[in-house]
Amino acid sequence: MMEDKMIFLLGGHDLEMLTILDILKSRGIAYRDKMLQWDNALLSQYKQELDLHAGDSSWMIYGIELQEDMVAPDNYMRIDHHNDYAKKESSLQQVAAILNYPLNRYQQLVAANDSGYIPEMYRAGATELETIQIRLADRKAQGITFEEEMQAEKAIDEGMRSLDDGLIIVKACSSRFSPICDRLFPYKQLLIHTDHECVFYGKGASKLAAIYRTEISNRRCFYGGGEQGYFGTAADAFSPEELTRIIHHIISIHNDL
Repeated sequence: MMEDKMIFLLGGHDLEMLTILDILKSRGIAYRDKMLQWDNALLSQYKQELDLHAGDSSWMIYGIELQEDMVAPDNYMRIDHHNDYAKKESSLQQVAAILNYPLNRYQQLVAANDSGYIPEMYRAGATELETIQIRLADRKAQGITFEEEMQAEKAIDEGMRSLDDGLIIVKACSSRFSPICDRLFPYKQLLIHTDHECVFYGKGASKLAAIYRTEISNRRCFYGGGEQGYFGTAADAFSPEELTRIIHHIISIHNDL
């Protein structure tokens, strides 16, 4: 496929997405960026672009980490590494392969961060300073504010409890969980929740994904990052009572994960 006959539609902003954007700009490749966040990264956000190129077999449309809430045209390809696509390489690596673009060291570490968090960066040879810099850049790319960083500090100080077997549970003050994760790493298992959602990180995440695979298919839950990645519920996808039951269920079985 010729580069002047492809267009990339960007999903929710994080460091990986912005790194992909930089590559597309450097190669002069067509893209559209609606400045989306993870919770509104829907294919339908780009309906105008899809309608423009749908049915034209000379064009290829690539959607990067977009939830398919509408029927995609035949000349559309999804680029993702979450949920049903969790066994694929990072989206950055997939884009690089499509463009035959060699990733430099920094970009390789960005890909490692997105596919397997800090442990994967270490496996890729990152120094401690590099992991700190990339995590900080990722939080900034996600749009996390100074106030949300302080809310993470408050949640750890006031809303954290640790079980004797290593599970850490945090009642968060906002829906921004990554500042909490970064401050508490390394951890064996971490469960962060609000009244609207919860996310489990660490050992057993893939097993939780298998248990809740129907809810993942229905987009009420999500999963990524491999065996020790993360599993969570979409915001307000469950009633308060259902969410409480899920949290209690995770706590009750975490030792067996």
